[in-house]
Amino acid sequence: MVKSIPKSLFGKRLKDARLDAGIAQDKLGVMIGLDESCSSARMSRYENGVHSPPFTTVERIAEALKLPTAYFYCADDALAELTKQYFHASLENQNALLTYAKKLNTF
Repeated sequence: MVKSIPKSLFGKRLKDARLDAGIAQDKLGVMIGLDESCSSARMSRYENGVHSPPFTTVERIAEALKLPTAYFYCADDALAELTKQYFHASLENQNALLTYAKKLNTF
């Protein structure tokens, strides 16, 4: 089977996140408020880069998948992973991570 390659960065991130969460396209669509009759097709179009969702829809997708909205727009895979880790960390660990990052880089 040939693996389809999304046309957009957003589509790639969406598909990866959805698969990681173990959620079907139609279920995710319903979770974000799409009509059940079109939810799978709409999510497929987003994943394949045929359509780009409005930012408010991205916010609902992020909330449903328990991810920060920024994750979907990170061009770098490592940065995308870092945003996920930061998002899921406790406030104390977020502050520690930020402090550590500031110490690593002096501009």
